[in-house]
Amino acid sequence: MTPLTARVARLRSRIQRACEDCGRDPGSIELLPVSKRQPLALVREAADLGFTRFGENYVQEGLEKIQACPDVAFILIGPLQRNKARQALQNFQEIMTVDRPELVVRLRHLAAELDLVRGVWIQVDLWGEATKIGGADAASLASVHAALEGDPRLPLQGFMAIPPPEDPGSFRALARLRDAWQEKTGRRLRVSMGMSGDLEEAIRAGTDQVRIGTAFFGTR
Repeated sequence: MTPLTARVARLRSRIQRACEDCGRDPGSIELLPVSKRQPLALVREAADLGFTRFGENYVQEGLEKIQACPDVAFILIGPLQRNKARQALQNFQEIMTVDRPELVVRLRHLAAELDLVRGVWIQVDLWGEATKIGGADAASLASVHAALEGDPRLPLQGFMAIPPPEDPGSFRALARLRDAWQEKTGRRLRVSMGMSGDLEEAIRAGTDQVRIGTAFFGTR
């Protein structure tokens, strides 16, 4: 058993136990490995274990891995600047950090020009944390959603956030936000929250996806 295989086994065990504690199906939780600053060899090893989707924080680093690993999909989970929107749409399969109307306008224009379909997530920040980059607050969320206007080239997948650490209530707040928007839009929306140190709390609150870096790949 390699170190990566052992870490993956521990993660799956944690997800299994967390789901048993709250009566959820472990198969309903997507484990998204975050490969930021990780060597290509580890990404390839993870792909050999059956992982086909990886989260990347930086457009340029992600492009290098996309070119080297064309058989897997990369998801942009880091902040996106308008001047890198074209590269992001052309190369990443999903963009999880849509957080302002002007970025939506740019993405819609490019998606039409390039004739591409890319799933998008709205990144939200309900807590006003100065140390976090990006995220639409509760007041501006509606304007970001309205800017999408149900564009079929940018189908909304759900909401992503990095809630404050050691605050289980923040996970429940994001789950309630998702539920409210599902009722408002009449469509199923996913929520992505929870990382290496708090995935159990996120699962108990109702996350559909956990984004795991250190506990998956090891210390950078």
